[in-house]
Amino acid sequence: MPTWKLTIEYDGTRYRGWQSQKNTDRTVQGMLLRAATELLGEDASVGGAGRTDAGVHAMAQVAHLKARRTMPEAEIARGLNDRLPFDIHVLSVEKAAPRFHARHDAKARTYLYRISRRRTAFGKPYVWWVKDRLDAAAMRRVAKLFEGRHDFASFCENPEGQESTIVVVEKSEVTEAGDEIHFRVTASHFLWKMVRRLAGALVEVGRGNLDAAGIEKLLREKSSAPAKWTAPPSGLFLEHVRY
Repeated sequence: MPTWKLTIEYDGTRYRGWQSQKNTDRTVQGMLLRAATELLGEDASVGGAGRTDAGVHAMAQVAHLKARRTMPEAEIARGLNDRLPFDIHVLSVEKAAPRFHARHDAKARTYLYRISRRRTAFGKPYVWWVKDRLDAAAMRRVAKLFEGRHDFASFCENPEGQESTIVVVEKSEVTEAGDEIHFRVTASHFLWKMVRRLAGALVEVGRGNLDAAGIEKLLREKSSAPAKWTAPPSGLFLEHVRY
């Protein structure tokens, strides 16, 4: 069956996340599948590289599209975009190997979390505005502690439901961009709400409520404390998927 690799950007504000759900059609995958079915037929199927949660955005989500009907890549991109709502856009369509799977074949994913240090009239759906003064240098130092192989049970929603809470983080860094603080993290996979809880913990570091020793303890010993620090979904973006 013909298979294509799609790169997609979307504003997740209006959606209940990426993954299709039985009780709602307001998901990104659901919208994309509906457009693909209209364009390519009822046997079209779509799968994504990352299951972003409700309200989370993507700069470059990757999906596979399979269908018996075939047409040029440019026509698929144009046809899907003509059928998709304004806040979901297919950036590119490439021919892929028949067995290409967006999630299983991915080697690493990079998420970006944006924190604003000022009230913003235009960016509110895409940042977390933190009113308190933040020590970005302290956040930058502590972010490096997440790198390597760790048990992230403390930073995961429903860790008991996971096969494993061990994650190898390739890169974890904090940078500054004008009035924003950016937290960027790369790993082969992520646990449910993991990035938002890491971001929330870093904000507590920036506020002076948590230090490096506290983060190291959370990585050694399971704790429910990070749950109350969970950052809102508005600032989170799936930035890149590596194959």
